[in-house]
Amino acid sequence: MPNSTPNSTRHRLIESAIRRFYRDGFRNVGIDQVLADVGISKTAFYKHFESKDELMLAALEARNVWLQETFRDMIRSHGGPDPAAQLRGLFDVVERVINSDEFQGCIFVNAAMEFPLAHEPAHLAAAEHKRAIESIVRELAAEANADDPAAMAQDLCLIIEGAYVTRQVTGDPQTIAIARRVAESVIGKRLPTTAPSGVA
Repeated sequence: MPNSTPNSTRHRLIESAIRRFYRDGFRNVGIDQVLADVGISKTAFYKHFESKDELMLAALEARNVWLQETFRDMIRSHGGPDPAAQLRGLFDVVERVINSDEFQGCIFVNAAMEFPLAHEPAHLAAAEHKRAIESIVRELAAEANADDPAAMAQDLCLIIEGAYVTRQVTGDPQTIAIARRVAESVIGKRLPTTAPSGVA
């Protein structure tokens, strides 16, 4: 669609909104700040979005799609073709995220905290993203022949969320080591007790 091409005004508005909302918070960012980043007028803005709320939801949806695609690619990159290795590779991905200079927690957790009522659109968008990530992990767990893929995905996703929040709040560099240790106990419990791939 023309409005979703990388160089379109709509796309630039969404990208600016993602950066602003993630760094400064959803409620703290005004439309004027986003317009200044993109270099357009309010009249031009309203050709693409009816309100800041609509832009906010579009930004969350775009981030959701991008993160799911990136998450899958990074898991494969770190874990290789073996599903069990990919499950462990989840925490290589988490480590990369929380060690980045731009890390300000999870944008979806931030959205849910700023909009705590379960029926609010931003809260619903955050919940949908979390379900999508859990679904990806559940698929991996099933491919790795976990005894209970759904339970394993819930456990690992809770550890991932805990790592994001703990690192954001405390800044503790040991966060990822703790997360890996807890995750390994879950993986060891849920996966078949067979020799690792490549081991006779």
